[in-house]
Amino acid sequence: MKAIGLFGGVQVMGIICSIIRTKLVAIWIGPVGVGLFGLFNNALEMINTGTNLGIRGSSVRDISQAMAGGDSSLIARIIVVVRRWSLWLGLAGALLTLALAPVLSQITFGTQDHIWGFVALSTAVLLMAITNGEQAVLQGSRRLKRLARASVGGTLLGLLISIPLFYWLRERSVLPSIIAYAASNALMMWLLRADDYPPAAVSHRDTVAMGRDFVRLGIYMTIGNFVTILAGYVFNAWLNHEAGTAAVGHYQAGYTLINKYTGLILSALGMEYYPRLAGLAGDCKKLRQSVSQEVSVAMLVLAPVVALFVLLRAPLVWMLYSDDFAVIHSMVSWGMVGTIMRALSWCMAFVILARGDGRTYVITEAVSAIVGLALNILFYRWWGITGLGMAFLVWYVVYTIIIAVVYCGQYRLTLSRGCVAQWIWALAVAVAVVMAVEAGWLWMAGVIVMVSLTVSAAGLVKQWRG
Repeated sequence: MKAIGLFGGVQVMGIICSIIRTKLVAIWIGPVGVGLFGLFNNALEMINTGTNLGIRGSSVRDISQAMAGGDSSLIARIIVVVRRWSLWLGLAGALLTLALAPVLSQITFGTQDHIWGFVALSTAVLLMAITNGEQAVLQGSRRLKRLARASVGGTLLGLLISIPLFYWLRERSVLPSIIAYAASNALMMWLLRADDYPPAAVSHRDTVAMGRDFVRLGIYMTIGNFVTILAGYVFNAWLNHEAGTAAVGHYQAGYTLINKYTGLILSALGMEYYPRLAGLAGDCKKLRQSVSQEVSVAMLVLAPVVALFVLLRAPLVWMLYSDDFAVIHSMVSWGMVGTIMRALSWCMAFVILARGDGRTYVITEAVSAIVGLALNILFYRWWGITGLGMAFLVWYVVYTIIIAVVYCGQYRLTLSRGCVAQWIWALAVAVAVVMAVEAGWLWMAGVIVMVSLTVSAAGLVKQWRG
């Protein structure tokens, strides 16, 4: 619960700063500025993901397991290794960006006019890699408050530096602003870095040897994420060809509401859950207890959130988009039911990463991506935009079954009866509120929301005291 409050607030602050930045760019620079920001940031994200090799997530596991063992000298050595690998990968990414600057300019803009822009972007690639390493150290060593302060401080400092740049430089401020954000985050991470352990003497040969395991897992994580991104790209391209750009816009709006905004809760939980789980990876009894507890908390939090989201779907869509997006109301409703299944599978799937089982992770993610792509195409042909919400629900039902087979069959783990009961209750609440809203019984949906809020509050208080 502390993690939800802490990192939920961090992500909300990040969203607010992003909205302010986009609004100022739109006012002072115009559509050209918004477009340049999107293109350069997409390129930066792609390069950073490809060259960072998933070290941000994979190294958390090694640090957490060392913390669980209590060997301070080993912890200090791993921290040195993580920082060195982050620097090496950052330098490699920066050099790759410099070398590919002409190609990136041609692919992104269709001209060679932005070569120097990508040359400058290489600085941000290096800074982001260093930041990722420090974030992994803070998360793995459970310095969550320090990580939260650094994240918020970096975001706010980047915005404060960017505002005068937007006003005075206008279109020429885009790249300086991106670099300012990367530098601000790197600076705050450096100022608040984990300094509890003195620097250890680690040779470069030992650095390569010790880092090999989390780099290998990181590569598996990168492949798994790439397959998911690729499936999304293929479906967007198919939908654009099949129904036009407007349908793609409707789908993206609905998917953002379903997946990203509610995903803030899961992301906040994961900041504390993943390192804790990694530290318990060798103890099946404690691992089972931790997963069951996480499922219970996730369901208690999500049940009223999902119910309230469905009840308020119309004003939310209107506020965030416009009346033209009313067609996604039913899509959002059924997709929110799928969020309950997503949370259950998410809690169990983290065991795969905690155990360092990269191959299983890639296989499950690849199968999931293929199933999701097939369901989206099939359900859209049957029921249009509403069918995409149903596809999201069925997709995560299938994914939950896949993960359950791994969790129960391969790892011989189970869930407690209490957490299964919490999941059934949350799923029942989500389905009931969707049925009530779809039938036009808003008063009944309101009653369901109030009941779910009361039950969840009582359950969370019990969890807290327990």
